Amino acid sequence: MERSLRAGRLVTTAYFALNGFVLGMWVVHIPAVERHVGISHAVLGWLLLLLGAGAFAGMRITGPLTDRWGARTVVPLSAALCSAAVVLPGLATDAWTLGAALALLGLGNGCLDVSMNAHAIQVERGYGRPVMSAFHATFSIGGVLAALLGARTLSWGWSPAVTLGSVAVLGLAVAALAARGLLPAAHAPSPAAKAPAGVTTKPVHRTSRRIWALAALALMLMLCEGVANDWSTLHLRDVLNASAAIAALAYGAFSTAMTIGRLLADRVAMRFGPVAILRYGAALAAVGLTTATFSTWIPLALAGWAVFGAGLSGCIPQLFSAAGHADPSAAGTNVSRVAGLGYLGMLAGPAVIGPLTHFMPLNLTFLLPLGFCVVAACSAHILRSPHAAPSRLEAEAA
Repeated sequence: MERSLRAGRLVTTAYFALNGFVLGMWVVHIPAVERHVGISHAVLGWLLLLLGAGAFAGMRITGPLTDRWGARTVVPLSAALCSAAVVLPGLATDAWTLGAALALLGLGNGCLDVSMNAHAIQVERGYGRPVMSAFHATFSIGGVLAALLGARTLSWGWSPAVTLGSVAVLGLAVAALAARGLLPAAHAPSPAAKAPAGVTTKPVHRTSRRIWALAALALMLMLCEGVANDWSTLHLRDVLNASAAIAALAYGAFSTAMTIGRLLADRVAMRFGPVAILRYGAALAAVGLTTATFSTWIPLALAGWAVFGAGLSGCIPQLFSAAGHADPSAAGTNVSRVAGLGYLGMLAGPAVIGPLTHFMPLNLTFLLPLGFCVVAACSAHILRSPHAAPSRLEAEAA
């Protein structure tokens, strides 16, 4: 059992990395696909909404299917769908075919996102300690590898179809080979088994309301993440008049700090509990974003974006973990609710900030995600089980 649990953790890491790699390769090739298809930025923006819609649909569909069939069945199929679909944008010839391709890619991504997180919950339940953040860190690492490899293939003059087709073949191979290490549902400990500190595994009649509260927090915090993804570089360039090269460091600082934070967050959560991760992480993110918002000195603004990423890094994994452990028999469904609403928040980030810039400077629009960080910090108690003892950090604070 111990060997199968280690194998389950290893292959879950592989699926997270694969998901980040596949999406990263698509992102790197967006400009090339746009030129090949011959569409404007405005049309591309509308088509990207189909990617989000497909992902949301996949998340909603896959949660109940994972609970019924088990992650061991659903994860490889989802990974295969996501991998196979990534080649389709490279084969698109017009806006219609690109839209269909993006919808299928989004569907595959949504299916894989929920099913692999559900399996991660199963692995974490077996370990009896936090391991979720490390999985999310490998997703980010997969995206970094995609950026490096994609830049290289573009410099070699490879077409999107060739590169994305190669990624699809690689992804299908990983999906098939890693499937052998996935845990059968029968290997999952019973609901009474030990779970990470501060996480309840016994269903209660208030679970549904608690899940929607977790989903609302995921929406807020993933909106914050979306703001950093889409607006951090523009903030330095337009507000602080940084050069294009320096402005690009804003997102680099944010994403690097987030990846490092997720690699460390599991150990911190094991020692101090998930409530502390969310409370102090969201508070730290608020401090970082405040610094970036009001700083007039570029190095301090870059430091602010880095602190923002470090603070957010462990928050979302704790929400996913709490949703999955709330009711082991409905882990997939609960994760799909939290992930689905969170994904809508990620998409809403640029949609909300953009119109606000018509009424106020770009940096002042960041007061909205700043407020969401404060709300998350004040609502961190939602992660605490009603019967859980206070963590070490909470006891000291009291």
